[in-house]
Amino acid sequence: MAHSPMNVSRLAAVDAARAARVLNEVRDARLAGRRARVAPRPVIEQSWERMLRGGVDPEHGFPPGTLGADEVRRLREESPLREVLPVLREGLLSVADVAQHIMVVADEAGRVLWREGCPPVLRRADGLGLEPGADWGEGVVGTNGVGTPAVVRRPVQVFAGEHFVRSHGSWTCAGAPICDPRNGRLLGVVDVSGPLETMHPATLAWVETVAKLAEARLRELHMGSLERLRAVAAPVLARLGGRAAVVDGDGWTAAVSGMPYVSRIALPKSPSAGRRWLPALGLCTLEPLAGGWLVRSVDEAGGRAPGDATRIVLDVSRSRRWSVTVSGGAGTWSHELSPRHAELLYLLAVHRGGRSASGLAEDMFGDPARTVTVRAEMSRVRRYLGGFLEHRPYRFCEEAEVQVLRPADRAGLLPHSTAPAVLRDRTGTP
Repeated sequence: MAHSPMNVSRLAAVDAARAARVLNEVRDARLAGRRARVAPRPVIEQSWERMLRGGVDPEHGFPPGTLGADEVRRLREESPLREVLPVLREGLLSVADVAQHIMVVADEAGRVLWREGCPPVLRRADGLGLEPGADWGEGVVGTNGVGTPAVVRRPVQVFAGEHFVRSHGSWTCAGAPICDPRNGRLLGVVDVSGPLETMHPATLAWVETVAKLAEARLRELHMGSLERLRAVAAPVLARLGGRAAVVDGDGWTAAVSGMPYVSRIALPKSPSAGRRWLPALGLCTLEPLAGGWLVRSVDEAGGRAPGDATRIVLDVSRSRRWSVTVSGGAGTWSHELSPRHAELLYLLAVHRGGRSASGLAEDMFGDPARTVTVRAEMSRVRRYLGGFLEHRPYRFCEEAEVQVLRPADRAGLLPHSTAPAVLRDRTGTP
C-alpha cells in the first residue's frame, strides 16, 4: 500500500532534481499497476485516472492541434480575457522573466491565446508545442497547468513527473482558472510555466492571487457597464411607470420601477424580443435597449409584443456624423458610429435578408477570406445594438422597421469608404 501523498512543493524547493526522480518513479509505478513508495497528490491521481480512462498516450499524448493565425486573432478578439491582459502582465511578467518563467493565457477549452515572458523559456516551450493556437486541454496533452485547472476549476501546480505525458517531465507549471463574475462561467486559465529547476513553492499562490485580481477587474468593468445602462434606464422607466426593470444581457439589474429591487432577474438563455415567462415576474415582454433589456409585466405592457413597434434609423446623410437611432416602446436613443461601423450597418440595412461573415468580408474588402476582421467588428457593434442584430447570417431583426437616411448627392455616401459594395452604391455601378 502506498504511503501518504508527498509534499511536492517542499521537496522540490530543497532538491528539484530529487523531487523529479521520485515523481517519475511514482508515475511509472502507477502506469505499471505497481505500488509506489509514496502516493501522488489526490488532484494529480484523479487527473491521471481521467487520462487513463480517456486513452491519452502517456508516452506521447495526442499531437496538440494548432489553430491558424487568423483563428487565434478571432478568439483573442472575442475573449473577455483581453480586458484583463494588463492586470495579468503587470502581476506576472516582470517576475516571470527574472524567474525564467513564461505566462500562458488560454481560453476555457485550453487553447493557448497569449504567451509571453523569458525568451529562452519561450524557445523551450516551442519544443513542447506550448505555443499560441495549441490545444492544451487535459484530454489532449494530459495532466498540465493549463488543462487541469480548467477541469477541476481551482488552481493546480503540476511539477515534473506529475505531468501524465513523459515528454513534459522537464517542465513545471502552475495555473489558475479565471471565471466571469457575472455568471460564474469559466473564461480561461492563466498559467506560469518554466523548466523544472525554476519551481518555487510560492508560485501557485502568486498565480492564484493574480487570477483573483483579474476577476476583480472584470467585476469593476461589469459595474461600469451597469452604471452606463442605468443612465439609459432612468428616463425610460420614468416615462413608462408600472412594473418594469432594465437589466443587462446576463439579467443583472440596472434599475426597477414599481417593483422591489432584485439584484438579478433570470433571463432565457438566448433572450429575444417578445413575450417570455420569467420565474420571478411571470409573463413579461422583453425589449432590447442599448446594452441590455427592458423587462415589463404583460399587464403593464398591455399584452403588446414590444418588437412590433421598433424603428431603426441609420443616418449616413451627413459627412462624418453618422448615427443609428432606435425608437420603440422604451423610447428613443441614438449611438454615434465609427467609419467602419457606419459601413457595416449600411450594408446590413440594404441587405435585409442578411449577409454571412464571408459575404460581408467581400462587400467590405473584396476578399471573402477576411472573416476574422468582420466578426471582430460585428462583435463590437452588438455591444450597443444587442438584440436588434441577429447572426448566421448577420442581419437586423425581422420585427424592426429599418430606414436609411442617405445624402442628397449619391457621391457623398460614406465618402471615406473604399468598400467595394459602398463604392458601387456611391457611383451607381452594378
